[in-house]
Amino acid sequence: MAHLKAVPDPEPKPAALIQSVDRAISVLELLAKQGRAGITEIAEELGVHKSTASRLVSVLENRGLVEQLGERGKYALGFGIARLAAAGTRRLDLTKLSQPVCEDLAGRLGETVNVAVLHHRAAINISQGFGSAAVAVQNWVGQRTPLHATSSGQVLLAHVAETDRDALLDKPLHRYTPRTVTNPAELAAELDRVRKDGFATSFEQLEVGLHAVAVPVFDPRGELIAAISASGPAYRLSRRRAEEIVPDLAAAAAELSAQLGF
Repeated sequence: MAHLKAVPDPEPKPAALIQSVDRAISVLELLAKQGRAGITEIAEELGVHKSTASRLVSVLENRGLVEQLGERGKYALGFGIARLAAAGTRRLDLTKLSQPVCEDLAGRLGETVNVAVLHHRAAINISQGFGSAAVAVQNWVGQRTPLHATSSGQVLLAHVAETDRDALLDKPLHRYTPRTVTNPAELAAELDRVRKDGFATSFEQLEVGLHAVAVPVFDPRGELIAAISASGPAYRLSRRRAEEIVPDLAAAAAELSAQLGF
């Protein structure tokens, strides 16, 4: 009678995954605290077998988060940590630097100005300035808005890789108003125009009576990091005026991009 070979689980159990992530973070914290450590020391600190510690370190090393020093068997934090820290710092800098830019532009345009970033299938507003002509003050900071129905969201979508865009738009598009674009092909054509022209408009696509226009903000590597938009009531921010203020938005975006190192 043939013996049946046990088939290993195709994926680690959720609890095992969580434990592995926790241990990997513990390795990074240990190296941050001590500067360097060997596999034996790491294993003792984690309370695991040396082979388990070695596998953890190997994965982190492959990601550039730790590196082996000239001294045999000793490991330290790698330059991948600096890369992650720099990305986080840029995001924090963006929030800090964009606020005065929003306030200045809002003061000159008389409209509400926002800076938004891509976050989990939505555009999230991180800073805002209110114009003197604003009829009602609505605080958008921290609020998530749909990518396909807002000018900022369309700018963010237009600059992501096509495969990433498909992943972001893999669900039916919600219709917020009669003017919301929900046809994928129509939206794709609009996003191509946004990338070509350098700005996006939303005329009553999110709310009836609300118009908005947005342009991209770039990071030091020339990659899109945010969108800056101006919004106002349709009777004041007409389609014509929305296009007329694109140079003002572009100048503010260029200023913010330059402050970020672009």
